[in-house]
Amino acid sequence: MKMSDNTILITGGTSGIGLELAMQLLNLGNTVIITGRDQAKLDSIKATLPNLHTMLSDVSDPAAIVALYNHVTTDFPALNVLINNAGIMRKINLHDQNDDLASITREIETNLLGTIWMAKQFLPQLKTQKSAAIVNVTSGLAFVPLPISPVYCAAKAGIHSFTQSLRIQLKNTSIQVFELAPPATETPLFKGDFTAADLSVTKNMAVEVLVQQAIRGLSKDVLEIRPGLSNFLKLMSRVAPQWMLKQLGKSTDTMLAQTKI
Repeated sequence: MKMSDNTILITGGTSGIGLELAMQLLNLGNTVIITGRDQAKLDSIKATLPNLHTMLSDVSDPAAIVALYNHVTTDFPALNVLINNAGIMRKINLHDQNDDLASITREIETNLLGTIWMAKQFLPQLKTQKSAAIVNVTSGLAFVPLPISPVYCAAKAGIHSFTQSLRIQLKNTSIQVFELAPPATETPLFKGDFTAADLSVTKNMAVEVLVQQAIRGLSKDVLEIRPGLSNFLKLMSRVAPQWMLKQLGKSTDTMLAQTKI
């Protein structure tokens, strides 16, 4: 994949990996558009990075995706790269009776359905381009789950599978399909629900380093980019899956000790 002179749309671009991707890709000479659900954050980023284009949109809302498509393809007809990055991650205790059924699937709607909907909606535009790409951001936890975040991990595993199928279905088009599977990364994703004890089994990668490795992989046409510990998780999912699951499951011990089962 060429790394300059692209027109790139990044979902979930107001923080973390999405924002860092936007900044580094902008510096490489690309036109970059980011989306997010918080207009104040978008305005603040625009003030700091005036060459970055911002659009309010929510990938968990199909109507918003259709509106985004119409807006982007009208204003940026050269759009040739879609990066599906938007996502949320929560600590979920499945014993908790206070979580209703609608709430518990939020990560499926944003992370998994949002990725599928965006890819499907933007395919007609991408297929008109001589060179195009879809980059789906999954996680090292797509290979071995972190049981304290069961729905997040299920969503990322689903995106991993969807990406493989999408790549095969698009093999006779001009669209390359990439998967970026980050390890635990120093971003706001791990803030909020999680304590230091919850994440003691992980060591976070600096987001700047993660994105540098992602861009290097894209430039070399590495279709499944697994920086740092993600490569280890993929390996262990094959050679010792139950041992690896047990290690990642240790973070649930405190939670379960406090739970009436």
